[in-house]
Amino acid sequence: MVDTINIGKLKWHHITNPTIEDLDFLRDNFRFHPLDIEDCSSFVQRPKIDIYDDYFFLVLHFPIIDKRTSLVKTEETKIFWGQDFLITVGNSHYVVQDLFSLTKIAPEEFEEDEIGSTSDALLYKVLYRMMKETFLLVERLGSELDIISRDLFESKSEKIIEKISRYRKNMIQLNTMFKPQLRLFHKFESGEVKGFADDMEEYWGNILDFYQKMFDMIDDYGELVAGLSNTFDSLMANRTNEIMRILTIISTIVLPLTFYTGLFGMNVHLPFQSNSFAFWMIIGLCVVTSLLMLLFFNKKRWM
Repeated sequence: MVDTINIGKLKWHHITNPTIEDLDFLRDNFRFHPLDIEDCSSFVQRPKIDIYDDYFFLVLHFPIIDKRTSLVKTEETKIFWGQDFLITVGNSHYVVQDLFSLTKIAPEEFEEDEIGSTSDALLYKVLYRMMKETFLLVERLGSELDIISRDLFESKSEKIIEKISRYRKNMIQLNTMFKPQLRLFHKFESGEVKGFADDMEEYWGNILDFYQKMFDMIDDYGELVAGLSNTFDSLMANRTNEIMRILTIISTIVLPLTFYTGLFGMNVHLPFQSNSFAFWMIIGLCVVTSLLMLLFFNKKRWM
């Protein structure tokens, strides 16, 4: 279903779940490239911008958090951008959905906006809203990293491994999403994408700065979680070595005691076996041997 908002001469068409009829609407009413319309019915793996004489076609990827798994998911937004229209297609990022609903309720507020009521201004507003929401998500991930750092020496190892693994997966997902899209926004800043309105360079520059800041934060978080992961691995290795050291000391002490008990437990004639104090003599021998070995280990600083 095609939903439309009229803002003066500007039209904003929003198609949530494009059907064959919706795609036919795009073919019949606009001179869009067939491949762009085809992209509207499928998930495009990488963000892009196709530049034509009279319109631009953008495929943008922005993250959301899956509340069930706490993993980052990619939400895709497809936009046709012309001089007097903006068309958002597909099950877009929820920010686009919310902004469309708010604009539909009060379109006059957009007309009174300080940057005007052009398609460039509308696209900027959509991009800026998604940037703000993404920035909050990235800040939230930064807070999670602080929690992981604090719990590194306290929580159970299984929980820390799960948290670090999930966090690293989120960083990989974000980096995969942000890196190619950074080049896309550079095209706005460089003037390769000029748009249809004048005096928008500073606004496109603001979008790029915002995006670059988030990309740098993600890069820093990725390095930090890698460092925490290495620290955790070192802690686990040290704990394992400590456990093995204690078990080795115990095994070494028990070894001669096992020999004594095995020797005197044999069913043959042995010295002092008829002595009434033989049992306590063997116990004393075991105790003395254990103490001597402990003193030797302590002298060698193996304990």
